[in-house]
Amino acid sequence: MNICIFASGTGSNFNAILKAVKSKKLNSKISLLISNNPDCGAVSIAKENKTDIEIINRKKYPDLTDKQYSGIFLKTLNEHNIDLIVLCGYMKMIEKDVLKKYNNKIINIHPALLPSFGGKGMFGINVHKAVIAAGVKVSGITIHYVNENYDEGKIIFQKCCEVSEDDDEFTLQKRVLKMEHLYYWQVVRTIEDPGYGITKSGA
Repeated sequence: MNICIFASGTGSNFNAILKAVKSKKLNSKISLLISNNPDCGAVSIAKENKTDIEIINRKKYPDLTDKQYSGIFLKTLNEHNIDLIVLCGYMKMIEKDVLKKYNNKIINIHPALLPSFGGKGMFGINVHKAVIAAGVKVSGITIHYVNENYDEGKIIFQKCCEVSEDDDEFTLQKRVLKMEHLYYWQVVRTIEDPGYGITKSGA
């Protein structure tokens, strides 16, 4: 498969998937990074690894209609023959025409157990703050298909972790991020090969 990564931030999940490709744990190729933020860490990672980069944001294309703006994404994805879109901390809603064209071919990872602690504004440290404030004993990760609503697409995979009494949002974030890096690429592997069994070690 040809994969396109959508990212807006540090790109740590992008990097973890890239490592899985390099170590031959994935058969797919990361053919493209699309970002709305030209200064983000994900762009730096793409440059270091000679991955094609496309910056698409409203600042760059201020006068386009929604249809024309979606067309920029679709043209770019088509030019790179993209089979799967993997969101790695992408901070924008996916355009409706892109969702339609890539139905059940766009996945996202969320740092909590959906449907709890999801929705608009629930990203990054905000999620972990909400989990701590709620006093729940378990958190984890959710990997899901993407639809027109934040964090409401069909769930593909979930994994739990304990929330201890002395956790704050930062210690919880660190624990959950390790899980993201371990399991996200493995879910991509199950899309490549439905017979692949996800493991705790990622071996």
